[in-house]
Amino acid sequence: MVFGLGRWFETIPGISVNSVSVTPTRLFPQLRKGYGKKLFLRRDVFESVAKKYDVMNDSMTLGIHRVWKDILVHKMNPSPGTLLLDVAGGTGDIAFRFINYVRSVRERQLQRKLRHHQNLSWQEIAESYQEDKSNSLGDSQVVVCDINKEMLKVGKQKAQHLGYTEGLSWVLGNAEELPFDDDKFDVYTIAFGIRNVTRIDLALQEAYRVLKPGGRFLCLEFSHVSNPLLSSLYDLYSFQVIPVLGEVIAGDWKSYQYLVESIRHFPPQEELKAMIEDAGFFKVDYQNLNSGIVAIHSGFKL
Repeated sequence: MVFGLGRWFETIPGISVNSVSVTPTRLFPQLRKGYGKKLFLRRDVFESVAKKYDVMNDSMTLGIHRVWKDILVHKMNPSPGTLLLDVAGGTGDIAFRFINYVRSVRERQLQRKLRHHQNLSWQEIAESYQEDKSNSLGDSQVVVCDINKEMLKVGKQKAQHLGYTEGLSWVLGNAEELPFDDDKFDVYTIAFGIRNVTRIDLALQEAYRVLKPGGRFLCLEFSHVSNPLLSSLYDLYSFQVIPVLGEVIAGDWKSYQYLVESIRHFPPQEELKAMIEDAGFFKVDYQNLNSGIVAIHSGFKL
């Protein structure tokens, strides 16, 4: 997840630093007072829960977050050669799905190519297959950017354990002041992270800046439930059950109480849509999942 306004990043080769002026205006209610004192509250929250973050996601959502993330990547529909920036993606869930998706597309392309070369010898087919197989992502790259060192540490450990080494970089950085050049990425994703930035408007402006013309912005986030009955049940579960799970599983009641409150303070779907448009994006729309428990917002830089 991404928090705060300080510059906390490590650059990777070929990526330069851009500075953005920051003045506090639109803040969540709990940060409006004592701005400087509470600036890094959210980063500290995730440092305390990083090791149990994935387990808690499964527990809090009964595993449904996995489906939501799958839908996000299918909506992205990346092709080989896509350069993705995944912001607030510390533990790698979106990055790993992106790699799996591109590999699958690449494999289908390779199979179609081989079917069109029926006149080749077995040796020629094998050599062609091995040559193409060695570049399973077709030059695709995903950069995971997060302001929290502990979350990135967990993500790197998962990547090593699961065998994700190709086309994957990890950068410590701030969503409101990204350490990347203008017009660099084809797609920008942020999943369950934008509600935790201090200045949503700055994060959106930065997303717009680093995307190439024609690039796509995708945001997966908890949102506002439209059904009154479901909304009441959801509130009951959120405030009465999730903090208890946080205490039992992660030993941290307060952090998960904060997470629930951050969801309630987050702008509803239409308001976030307007904010994305204000940042300069076109063709902005959103898709509610599970009656608005979460929503995927999409926009394009034209």
